[in-house]
Amino acid sequence: MTKSTKIDLSAAPNAAFNIQAESGPSEPIKKPSEAKKDDKPNLADAYTEKPRLNPEAIGKSLLERMPEPTGWRLLVLPYQGKAKTAGGIFLPNEVQEKSQVSTQVGYVLKVGPLAYADKEKFPSGPWCQAKQWVLFARYAGSRFQIDGGEVRILNDDEILSTILDPEDIHQLT
Repeated sequence: MTKSTKIDLSAAPNAAFNIQAESGPSEPIKKPSEAKKDDKPNLADAYTEKPRLNPEAIGKSLLERMPEPTGWRLLVLPYQGKAKTAGGIFLPNEVQEKSQVSTQVGYVLKVGPLAYADKEKFPSGPWCQAKQWVLFARYAGSRFQIDGGEVRILNDDEILSTILDPEDIHQLT
């Protein structure tokens, strides 16, 4: 059994919609200024316009609260794909989440103390460093949620390449 939803579209263009379901009227949509503000920064604040990440917006306090990778591991922030197509069609959240899970691009936030320390395995030195965009295998690393988004912990040898701009990489679906 599905619930039917009615939307009153006769309201003024910038007014909040009154949505009624079988269970009764919903609460009015709050304007951003009315929304409860949390002084604690989170990863969502680092995105200036979806999906564009502004690395400078990741403040020191936010970075300090993130997990410290141990051993040879790296803490990577996966790139969030576009929210709409080139033709202007908005993608559903489910499609965006699937794209983020299978993303192959990320921004290195922290590097563990033993990462790239093995001179036999990495004779030419580190493959990447903090504050670099990297390419990695599609489902590599351990994924987990923190305030405002998802991060991954990858092994140092799971990095495939460094890149300049995540927009240059087109994902296969």
